[in-house]
Amino acid sequence: MVSRAAPGERPGLRLFLDTADRAALARWLPTGLFHGVTTNPTILDRAGLRSRFDDIAPLVQEILSCPVQEVQAQCWGTETDALIETGLALAALDPRLVVKVPITENGIRAVAALHARGVRTTLTAVYATHQALTAAAAEADYVAPYFGRIGDSGRDAVSVIREMNSILSASGSKTRLLVASLRQAHDLAALAALGCDTFTFSPAVAEQLFADSQTAEAAAVFETTAAGL
Repeated sequence: MVSRAAPGERPGLRLFLDTADRAALARWLPTGLFHGVTTNPTILDRAGLRSRFDDIAPLVQEILSCPVQEVQAQCWGTETDALIETGLALAALDPRLVVKVPITENGIRAVAALHARGVRTTLTAVYATHQALTAAAAEADYVAPYFGRIGDSGRDAVSVIREMNSILSASGSKTRLLVASLRQAHDLAALAALGCDTFTFSPAVAEQLFADSQTAEAAAVFETTAAGL
């Protein structure tokens, strides 16, 4: 079995920007806040891109020319062989690419095959607590629960994420909980207070990180004072 490269061994917080929009990438990646970028077929479509290599390859290279350590792109195909084929092709684009795979039975089979070839993976489209255990058993590098959509289903999303985090910690798994579908900056902060350290969110949430009226007022006062007005 090929040994998989570690996904950037810096401990602690990892923020990912969940977008394929080039204007958003150009705005936010130079801040240095983000460990990487996450995409999937839906996000590509919103940016006017297709799940095709002639669209994905240049996007990946543009992202990795910025100060980030990883980019995540999702393989496609309903059957295991198709997931493996597209996953391997994505991984061949750059060693810093992590292949996202839906947490289905065929997806789990594909993950095993990708790991055997040294490819790093994220199991995605995660909704149920026990799926964190599945991801740990599969030795995925990341498991991505959809926080906002879990809440939309009427469940207590914070409790679900807390349980997933506890499962991974108790098992000693190296799988990182990558919380996705975050819609508010305060949800990110609340989950961080519970011990979560890996998040992916949209440019709209990135905007919220700086949306504090008191901070804006204080900054304006500083500038006024500096100008001697």
